Amino acid sequence: MMRKILFVILCAWALVGCREYTVSDNPALRLVFSSDTVRFDTVFTEQGSSTIQLKVYNPHKSALKIDRVWLEDGTSFRVNVDGEPQLNRLTNLQINGHDSIFVFIRATIDSTNVNNPVLICDRLCFHLRSGATQAVQLEAYGQDVTRVGKAGCGVHRYPFGYTFTADKPYIIYDTMAVLNTLTIEAGATLYMHAGACIFAYGDIEAKGKVEAPILIRGDRLDKLFDSVPYLYAGGSWNGIYAVTDATSSRQYTLEYVDILSGNVGLYCYGEKAMPKLMMNGCRIHNHTLYGLVLINTDALVSNTEISNCASYCVYCAGGTHDFVHSTIASYFNYTNIRIQSTAKENAAAVYIDNLSKTSPATVTSFYNSIITGYLSNQLVVATPIDRYYPGTFSGNYLKTDTLAIPHAAANVYWQPTDTAKVFRNDFYQYKEYVYYDFRLDSLSPAIGIGDSLKAVDYPSDRSGYPRALTRPDAGCYQYHP
Repeated sequence: MMRKILFVILCAWALVGCREYTVSDNPALRLVFSSDTVRFDTVFTEQGSSTIQLKVYNPHKSALKIDRVWLEDGTSFRVNVDGEPQLNRLTNLQINGHDSIFVFIRATIDSTNVNNPVLICDRLCFHLRSGATQAVQLEAYGQDVTRVGKAGCGVHRYPFGYTFTADKPYIIYDTMAVLNTLTIEAGATLYMHAGACIFAYGDIEAKGKVEAPILIRGDRLDKLFDSVPYLYAGGSWNGIYAVTDATSSRQYTLEYVDILSGNVGLYCYGEKAMPKLMMNGCRIHNHTLYGLVLINTDALVSNTEISNCASYCVYCAGGTHDFVHSTIASYFNYTNIRIQSTAKENAAAVYIDNLSKTSPATVTSFYNSIITGYLSNQLVVATPIDRYYPGTFSGNYLKTDTLAIPHAAANVYWQPTDTAKVFRNDFYQYKEYVYYDFRLDSLSPAIGIGDSLKAVDYPSDRSGYPRALTRPDAGCYQYHP
């Protein structure tokens, strides 16, 4: 029993010996910071950032006393030091030997009256009783934005249409209902607040360029945790819905538009007339429900990536749909870190529904495209009699075990014995910070299998890289080292 008591006393003495409460005035003793520079991602002006944590260590045996803490400028950052938000109250702050404190920092930037991001800097300074002064650099890019609607106010209607320009980004709140033409200029950026969506009841003209794409994504620019940005987590906003009950056909044109990490990418629905979708060079990625939904809609989708959706990446029901040189990859939540709010459904990447007796027939064709994913069957054609289905499949790489259509033989099919990678990276390697990359691997079975006649109209891939016209690669990306 005495040995146990002696052991406890010795342990307590050892712990006390490791943490010294006597303050040192030695000017050579300095604090150590978890980072010498605190960098924020782009911060929307007049809105404020998330909070970043800074740890301040005293690695020495003796205690160190801080006489004063201050911000050199003090206009764009807010700091809480060891629970105290008023820096002028911080005097005689002591950090004992081998101890630490936490500092919490937020960026709150006023309007810059400049369209492009502006670098904002400050320094958080610590003056020690010993006479030494140390500082941590604070940096943030302030970005002025145009706000559309207001959080918590429901539906905002725009009867005469709406034009998004590329001058500066937009933040969209709640539901935006555009009753006439929705126009989005090349280079425009739309940040969607949580739950926000756009309903387009008229035409859509969203014409980006390879060098100036249109970006539509959630408005969280900070990180979910560690180095995982919120952009990697789907469901951060609702979706884009092109819906019409008009008797005249609507025209939806999307060129080089990236639609990222919502619930639904693009949902097209026609009731009285069949709208027409022309989509080229686009990317619909990382959605917690669907990527592209085509209901009673005619569509031509080319040079487009539609990837990583918890349910169908592509759903077709009613209308004529041609997919040319497109990559459809279903690897949602295929990773070694759980960042999604929902699991992957047991759903194919592409579902073609031709079973309705009241809606128009569904005639969906794929040329020089890729349909694959980590489930065994990624293409389902639901039709009364397979051999009479009018759609065409040619020059594709397909992972499917249910396609039984006579005119779908001119394709390369995945086999369980295949070992070659299709893409450069179809698994999110968290520790290595390697995100999905659906460009072709050097040994990809999709290389050189495309129909050259179909490739003539698409001499460049989605990235602007020249496509081989004699033996083109399947998918929206031509392989190059």
